[in-house]
Amino acid sequence: MCGIVGYVGPQAAEPILVEGLGRLEYRGYDSAGIATLDGPTAHVRRAAGKLAKLRARLAAEPCPGSVGIGHTRWATHGRPSEHNAHPHSSDGVTVVHNGIIENHRELRDELKRGGRVFTSETDTEIFAHLIALERAQGRDLLTAIRNATARVRGAYALAVVDERTPGTVGFAKLASPLVVGLGEGENFLASDVPAVLAHTRRFVFLEDGDCGVITGAQARIVDTATGAAVTRAPKSITWSAVAAEKGGHKHFMHKEIHEQPRAITDTLRGRIMQDDGKVALDGVDEAQLAGVERVLITACGTSWHAGLVGKYFVEKLARVPCEVELASELRYREPVITPSTLVVAISQSGETADTLAALKECRRLGGRVLSVCNVVDSAIARACEGSAGTLYTRAGPEIGVASTKAFTTQLVALHLLAIGLGQARGTLAANDAQGEMQALARLPLEVERCLQHEADTVKLAHQHTGAKDMLYLGRGPTFPIALEGALKLKEISYIHAEGYAAGEMKHGPIALIDEHMPVIVLALRGPGYEKVLSNLEEVRARGGRVIAVGTEDDAELAQHAEAVLRIPAAHPHTAPALAVIPLQLFAYHVADLRGTDVDQPRNLAKSVTVE
Repeated sequence: MCGIVGYVGPQAAEPILVEGLGRLEYRGYDSAGIATLDGPTAHVRRAAGKLAKLRARLAAEPCPGSVGIGHTRWATHGRPSEHNAHPHSSDGVTVVHNGIIENHRELRDELKRGGRVFTSETDTEIFAHLIALERAQGRDLLTAIRNATARVRGAYALAVVDERTPGTVGFAKLASPLVVGLGEGENFLASDVPAVLAHTRRFVFLEDGDCGVITGAQARIVDTATGAAVTRAPKSITWSAVAAEKGGHKHFMHKEIHEQPRAITDTLRGRIMQDDGKVALDGVDEAQLAGVERVLITACGTSWHAGLVGKYFVEKLARVPCEVELASELRYREPVITPSTLVVAISQSGETADTLAALKECRRLGGRVLSVCNVVDSAIARACEGSAGTLYTRAGPEIGVASTKAFTTQLVALHLLAIGLGQARGTLAANDAQGEMQALARLPLEVERCLQHEADTVKLAHQHTGAKDMLYLGRGPTFPIALEGALKLKEISYIHAEGYAAGEMKHGPIALIDEHMPVIVLALRGPGYEKVLSNLEEVRARGGRVIAVGTEDDAELAQHAEAVLRIPAAHPHTAPALAVIPLQLFAYHVADLRGTDVDQPRNLAKSVTVE
């Protein structure tokens, strides 16, 4: 969600801040603003809407100075508007903030009783007042930030400038991502690496409880609670900012759909050893896979759908009970977690607040924790250090809010994990493991073949841009793919869509079917195929318009459907990753034809870092 950029150095801050915010647009936002210090004078410019509005404001009213902070906001407290946009100021202190202050009401009431005047509806403004009060009592900026955060309950990535310390940007982090970029004679803050990757490749990934200041000469980090100095080793980023370019595609989402063969290849690289029937799960403590008696997968949204598919892999290959639970629900009950429970947290960003909180709770209760994520050194990955570790998907930067390549690489990573778990438990024979790995090795080329059928999807999209509702049906491992296909359509086209297990259709959804209801049926050969055909005929009998997803070798299917989207015939465990490709393309082209903002759909954010 919200993005933060900070800068201290010899250059003009305004263009660096605005450029950085532009590189964070993929996170989703509804307003933007920057603040700079020109000597002891602060300049603040804000605008509701997209960055173009802020750029227009800055063209008329520039922000001079070589120190500054910037922010793109996604509304949590207070509607999207200029007065609710960040930065917020009080008595020379100006702040930007990602996260949420859970006790904001009681703090606001207390501050108002003390004579403080609020100019916004946001919880963030509380930070400006708390820090300003500390400064008025003579505390230095770092101490003021520490004391202010001690009074706050919730999550925050905080950046602060103060007119009394013009060469400094302060910061603090708790349960919301924040990094320090290290330059030569200049330093940076950002909520994500791409914001300032054009200026530096050396980054310090801050930990929860870190607090500090940056100047042009140094970055100083302390423990928020104790004030003791903290050392964080910088890491070098090797991927290029060019990777985030659209590469000739109309939208990032379209580019990322077409990147899936490469992304899957990268996920597999060095991990499948077909000769000896072994998988190499780099980053995972494979010793912790032995003795696992239960697997609990937790995630949100698209990652939860990947987990639902992963359940089939785990139970089939490892022969261990597997549950899949929404992270947003898991932490608010009393889960039964034992030392033999392997908790697998899935997150594209590695910063998903609900998933991170659920993971930490499961670890506190004694479970072995493992993450599947895309972003190196993210919060969820760090939370698994010293336990079962992290299996990175290596999908590369995913800019489109609606996840595509992150999803398919999660499926591949879970497949690899299930093989490794089966080997560790002794439930998967070497020849069976080889068969699984051979199927995975074929997958990138099979995805390429799926993409070659895009023209069929475009034609179908033209026929259904006016739909009001759609139903997606699947059985077995394709049921979660039906859920994912429906989610993609509703996310970016704003057409209401629902995914159902095909066998459940007669238990309610069939009442909705008429000649105006397109129904996408995942009808892949294998177990349950005949039953799916029966479901398909039931839809047709009620006038529903049937779109089937089937294999290239299935001549019969065309007799039962208005249209068929083809995928290669494949191994049952790689078929779900193929079946989702036409659904991604269909959602994309319907949305594009409807003229929606495909890469940044309304009300959505790429990384959900507050609950």
